[in-house]
Amino acid sequence: MTYTAKCVRSGDWWAITVPEIKGVFSQARRLDQVEAMAREAIALMLDVDPHSFDIEVQPELPQEVSRAREARSALRKAEQSAEEATVTAAQALLAKGYTVRDAGALLGISPQRVSQLAPKKATGGSSSKTSKGAGAGFQQEQESAAA
Repeated sequence: MTYTAKCVRSGDWWAITVPEIKGVFSQARRLDQVEAMAREAIALMLDVDPHSFDIEVQPELPQEVSRAREARSALRKAEQSAEEATVTAAQALLAKGYTVRDAGALLGISPQRVSQLAPKKATGGSSSKTSKGAGAGFQQEQESAAA
């Protein structure tokens, strides 16, 4: 079962209530101590193991905090949108024949970042054949030198 630990700042303390269980009250000095204090109070009231249930801490947020959280959430969404638009633009520019340097200059990012966002497709296996051929030649030279 999950219990809710509602907490409100009261002076230098957090006043804790658990609405699901009448009469469960506690307090904590810091917000990071609320869960432990609520867990202990619930366990004592119900005479159960303190680890046999879950707790959801719900602090009452000052208006400034709510506003800051909303702004940070909007920022994350805007950053994600900007990243998606940049990837699309980088891919489109490279497909139209722009160089990585020109695409970077147009997008205001480094050429290396353009390469990360829109990597070139690997060419067919020609480079692997060259590597194998070179390796085989090197191996034959080594065998000839040993003989």
